[in-house]
Amino acid sequence: MFAALMQWMKSRRMLPQISDTERLALEAGTVWIDGPIFAGKPDFGRMLAQPYGRLRPEERAFLEGPVEELCRMVDRYGIGRTRRMPDELLAFIKQSGMMGLLIPKEYGGRDFSTLGISTIMAKLAPVSATVSTFVLIPNSLGAAELIKHYGTAEQKAHYLPRLASGEYVPCFGLTEPTAGSDAASIKGEALVFKDADGALKLRLNFRKRYITLAPVADLATIACSLHDPQNLLEKGEQVGITCVLIHKGAPGFSNGDHHDPIGSPFYNGPLVGKDVVVPVENIVGGVGGAGQGWRMLMEQLAGGRMVSLPAGAVGGARTVAAVTGAYSMVRQQFGIPIGRMEGVEDKVGKIAALTYMMDGARIFGCSAVDAGQQPPVVSAVLKAYTTALARELVIDGMDVFAGAGIMQGPNNILGMGYQSSPVGVTVEGANIMTRTLIIFGQGATRCHPYALKVVQAVEQGDVAAFRANLLGWIGHFALNIGRAAVRYLTRGYSAGTPVGGPTARYYRRLGWSATRFAVLTDLAMFALGGKLKVRGKLTGRYADALAWQLLGFCALRRWEAEGRKQEDLPLVQYACEYALGQVQDAFAGIYANFGGGLPGLWLRTVGLLALRINPLGRAPADALSHRAALAIQSPSEQYRRIVGDSFIADDETQGAGRLLKAFRLLAEAEPALNKIRAAQKAGKLKRGNPEELAQDAANLGLVGGEEAALVRKAHAARLEAIEVDVFTPQQYFASVRADGGLELGGMPPRRAAAG
Repeated sequence: MFAALMQWMKSRRMLPQISDTERLALEAGTVWIDGPIFAGKPDFGRMLAQPYGRLRPEERAFLEGPVEELCRMVDRYGIGRTRRMPDELLAFIKQSGMMGLLIPKEYGGRDFSTLGISTIMAKLAPVSATVSTFVLIPNSLGAAELIKHYGTAEQKAHYLPRLASGEYVPCFGLTEPTAGSDAASIKGEALVFKDADGALKLRLNFRKRYITLAPVADLATIACSLHDPQNLLEKGEQVGITCVLIHKGAPGFSNGDHHDPIGSPFYNGPLVGKDVVVPVENIVGGVGGAGQGWRMLMEQLAGGRMVSLPAGAVGGARTVAAVTGAYSMVRQQFGIPIGRMEGVEDKVGKIAALTYMMDGARIFGCSAVDAGQQPPVVSAVLKAYTTALARELVIDGMDVFAGAGIMQGPNNILGMGYQSSPVGVTVEGANIMTRTLIIFGQGATRCHPYALKVVQAVEQGDVAAFRANLLGWIGHFALNIGRAAVRYLTRGYSAGTPVGGPTARYYRRLGWSATRFAVLTDLAMFALGGKLKVRGKLTGRYADALAWQLLGFCALRRWEAEGRKQEDLPLVQYACEYALGQVQDAFAGIYANFGGGLPGLWLRTVGLLALRINPLGRAPADALSHRAALAIQSPSEQYRRIVGDSFIADDETQGAGRLLKAFRLLAEAEPALNKIRAAQKAGKLKRGNPEELAQDAANLGLVGGEEAALVRKAHAARLEAIEVDVFTPQQYFASVRADGGLELGGMPPRRAAAG
């Protein structure tokens, strides 16, 4: 019976069809905390026991030493105007060892942890994309990482020391005009041949684009399709995707042209190869690495997506939190700080809480990689959702800054980050594709306790394995249906919780949501099967449900790891309420759009009604957003913890440094201002702006002389901090050179106008 059933399911394509490239992706990496959620019964006690790391002493010293020094050297606005990386900055990056953070010490690198590298990237990325890419690219997917894990002994000995020192500036060529997210379909090719002296060589032809550092790279790693028509490598004619090293200056190899990335400029451009000849020893891993390129990429991306782009997103979010909370208290309208207006406060609270959550997810994910995990689904979640959230939060920050956010110049704090926010969303797997194809498409098969085993049994014709796993799957599905019903009726109370106190309810509700997610996953795989691949709108909603469960748990994990700081409780509560509200919306979308047949009819009617009657979550309450906003509206220890290791310039005459000076002085002057307000209320002082009555209050003995001076100083700092840049016509307009090019005006003086 099971043999006939297996054959029937195979002929009807009821199970996902797995290609060779998909198989390598599914086999890469490990299942981590995503597995228990797909199973519908997360053990939160065990999940809380997963590592949540801290920086090593040498990493902390490096972050606060060379990295801080580099940040201080950067003139972000000047680099943005000229689009050039100053020679002294690149020399400092090389000399300090920033290009070799992931390279082992035996080869001259620093051998930092994943968390250490991520934290450095998070600090650098918001300062300048032009500068930070010279650290990000050498320490992410590319020559150093591939050679470290797959290179021959000779390749490691030659390349790793030179990459660590910066003698080689690397880039990685994967994307092509016709191969972006579908990287497995690359057209760039390498042909194996034997030259006149009998040596085996490769002839490459390719055209890559969107390659960061391509214009200035000395060493390019090219992903190409390797063909061996004479079977010289003894691996067949179609060897497969292979990674090949090409040095700058190789005949036929062209780099140096630029694309023009939106927002903050960074070196990015095409790589073109026309009959480029290199020895087969240039294959990463030597001849043994031929045809192994896709496996290499999938294995390294399994955890690698957890690092660079989430780091940049979190670094950007922390910067938004640092300056938006401050600006909301420095800027006044109608006699009060705008941060005390509920509309503004709502944005500030969201920024504070979601930044807290995102940073917790970054640290937790990187700690997993350092502990030996390579979770492709969770890393895809972090890449897609942190970059999307960073874009959302910088838009919220721009709303708070209003006019000061849209006037360009050295004093604009958020404008460049706002313009460049689509970059993180787009690169290393566009978020649309990651959300609709990778997260659930890969996770539903890989992370499910039975699905992949059933698919493999059908492919291999193994009736015994098919019977055992199919029966296990059916039993698992039935058990989860009963568990989901009980958890619905008890609002998750039956799910249990590993902790007591105010966060216990969130574990119960996450346990409830995980069981419902597991039931819906099984329902989709049974009812839709292979059709799931083309149901991107539906799989995207499944991805949302999974992602927000993971992100909500990360906020809880951070709170536990940091000792349950009570002042952070509103941030945890807001993050969990927000996450559960997003999960609820995702489930509603699944129910309404599941499709035809009896399952779809039941979900659209009875299921959707039940979902609305007893919701899993909803948007955070107004009172909660108020408490969350307070976390970043005073220069407290909590504020410093939330903004983390963000760089704030020492220069208190412009930009963020000027804003935070006013923020600090106003907080220091608040006790004196309260005395003045109390005197006004008692009729001892006239009405008006308390800051402008400081001297009158001092003359009446209502405040001390030093207090009055501090109030005046804070008031002056406030007025200075809200001003924006002004350009003369000569500075503002570009002039046309004799060759037809544009000559930008000079740098603006530090003139400003009130904003």
